[in-house]
Formats: sequence, C-alpha cells, structure tokens
Amino acid sequence: MRHVIKFCWAAALSLTALAPAARAADDYQLSHNQRISCSRGLAPGKLNTATCRSYTYLFNTKTSEYFRCQVSLALTRDNKEVINVQTDGGCTKKPRVFEADGHYDFDATETEPPNTNSFFGPGGYSIWAADMTAQKVRGCITISSGLGSDISKCLDMTFQ
Repeated sequence: MRHVIKFCWAAALSLTALAPAARAADDYQLSHNQRISCSRGLAPGKLNTATCRSYTYLFNTKTSEYFRCQVSLALTRDNKEVINVQTDGGCTKKPRVFEADGHYDFDATETEPPNTNSFFGPGGYSIWAADMTAQKVRGCITISSGLGSDISKCLDMTFQ
C-alpha cells in the first residue's frame, strides 16, 4: 500500500511539473509566412557559391513579444565536387507589440532582398498583431534607416 501511495504521489508531482511546460508551449506561435531567398556568385577559378536564407517569426501569444529567426546555408563547389558548406542562424528578441498581456494572434512578412535600387539598405519587415478577445489590431513596420539603427513604428487600426 505504501508503494501505491508513493507512486500516486510521484505521478501527481510529475503531472504538476508538466502542466506549466504544456501551458508555456501553447503561448508561442510560429509565423505562417516563411520566405527563402537564394543568390549565386562566381569566384575565381570557376568556383560557384550559392547562399540561401530563410526566416520566420516566433510570437508569444500571451505577451506579444516576438523573435525574428533566420537560418542560412552557403555552398561552394567547383565543376566536380562540393568544397565547403557553412550554416548560420539564430533568433533575435524583439519588443512587445502590445503593452499588456492578453490573448494575441499575429503574422509577419519581410521586404524582398536588397537590390541595386535599395535606398534603405536591406529593407525591413512588418508585424500584424490582433487581440483575440477584442476588436483590436496593430500594424508595425520596421525598416533600416541606412544609418545604423532600425526605425520601427506601430499603429492601432480604426474600424469604420
């Protein structure tokens, strides 16, 4: 009988330990709008390099904080074999969209990669967030100023 009580106690403790983890997992949502862009370059000696980058956003649906995540892969080859493969990536924490905790939904998108007509450097991204318990939507745009710091502004939508 003592073993049964100990087992039940251990089971109850493990369930209470798992509950916050399950709840925390429900607080995050991955962006539905991932993109990938690739570029190719030629190097001396008939080497070809292809670089691909992809990004997504991870959004905390309770606090409205989010992370911008990026992964890249660079492949260098000649006409016969792959010479080098390099990968890089990580997530960068961004500020809250809304000041108060709540129940939020969101989406994100980025501008196209830089080109010869790019005045502001690498471009920017936009975040849309909505309060799922009220008619409240906020749109935020972040662009590179070209002077070292990003400019970010958010605007609450009005409903007519």
